[in-house]
Amino acid sequence: MFVRIVKMSFDPLKIDEFLSNFEAKKNAIRAFNGCEFLELYRDRHNTNVFFTYSYWQTEADLEQYRHSDLFKGIWTKTKPMFNAKPEAWSVNKLASLE
Repeated sequence: MFVRIVKMSFDPLKIDEFLSNFEAKKNAIRAFNGCEFLELYRDRHNTNVFFTYSYWQTEADLEQYRHSDLFKGIWTKTKPMFNAKPEAWSVNKLASLE
């Protein structure tokens, strides 16, 4: 398993549209084969900046998602809302404390 972190910065006028689309699609993303966890975060000070954290069983699962009709539809709708280039990282979790 690994964690995918995506940082997205939106045009402030597009935030409600992004949140509405995320709400409509989040369960489908989470149910995608290999996705074990999904969260959305919002920066406390730069409120147009959001992060998604998702846990994936394998790199192949993430790649299948990234080439799926689900992702293509989400990306087509979301991409024009950005006001900066999104950034993404695939990382291995080394420690987790609860």
